[in-house]
Amino acid sequence: MTTAGASVWTSWHGAPTLDVLRAILGKVLVHERRGRRVSGIIVEAEAYLGEDDSACHAAAGRTRRNAPLYGPPGQAYVYLNYWLHHLVNAVTEGEGRPAAVLIRALVPHEGVDLMRRQRGGVGLDRLCAGPGNLSKALGIDLRHNATDLACGPVRLEDHGFSVTDVEYSSRIGIRVGTDRLWRVTAHV
Repeated sequence: MTTAGASVWTSWHGAPTLDVLRAILGKVLVHERRGRRVSGIIVEAEAYLGEDDSACHAAAGRTRRNAPLYGPPGQAYVYLNYWLHHLVNAVTEGEGRPAAVLIRALVPHEGVDLMRRQRGGVGLDRLCAGPGNLSKALGIDLRHNATDLACGPVRLEDHGFSVTDVEYSSRIGIRVGTDRLWRVTAHV
């Protein structure tokens, strides 16, 4: 049986986003609700860095939608993408400095049967591949926006997993800001 790991935000509080981008690999994204726990090991993520980053939601300035990006580090920024998929980000850096790491893919860890039901029975290899898929598999939605990733129902934990074959590449699924190598992938 897996036990809850230590919160990762104690060591990352306000750290530079690109440092968090690499450090988040191998950490576990957990959603606990109604006594059930689902989780996955982070193997893909992308960084978004403030108002000067044309691909960041903060590029147009502060809005009601992107307000969590400007908040304290360690909270979730969850938004609805194209009115279809909820995407979950970990807010980084300091208050008033909008930046986050988008969690793009997980290796399923706990609660796989529940995740499969929530995703309509897809295979294990596709269960948490892609940011919208992982949010659906874990049951993450707008209710989790601006929640504390250290101690909320959706949180990041360190279970001591190590990653290999870490690669940096261009961000995907966007039309601007693709020149920056701010997407990172790895294997567990």
